[in-house]
Amino acid sequence: MAKRILNVDDDPMIRDLVRTILEASDYEVVSADCGTKAIEVLENEARPIKFDCIIMDVQMPDMSGFDLLARLKMHVDTQNIPVIMLTCQSSPDDFMTGYNTGAEYYITKPFTREQLLSGIDLALS
Repeated sequence: MAKRILNVDDDPMIRDLVRTILEASDYEVVSADCGTKAIEVLENEARPIKFDCIIMDVQMPDMSGFDLLARLKMHVDTQNIPVIMLTCQSSPDDFMTGYNTGAEYYITKPFTREQLLSGIDLALS
């Protein structure tokens, strides 16, 4: 059975790129264009939620990826889903905020196919 990934990014080009890379590697990808839509997707999932990983941007229009991450880590249905931050935010403080909030991995844009797939492998291991 294919591993399921929730991809959250407000940039349609990044969402499409991530989808293309992951689907070519036999992942099933569900996309959301903002934090609010990601929450809707997760709320509409049957329990237990069957996402193996969530990949999200930090800068989004309705809530930051850090805020979304904090919400996910506080909720019993989503707290154990590994999260990868995929973002342009690349300062040491951003990395520490991501990891301290509960991200398993942090990838900066621009990124390569190998970085993305390796990050997922690490987050899932």
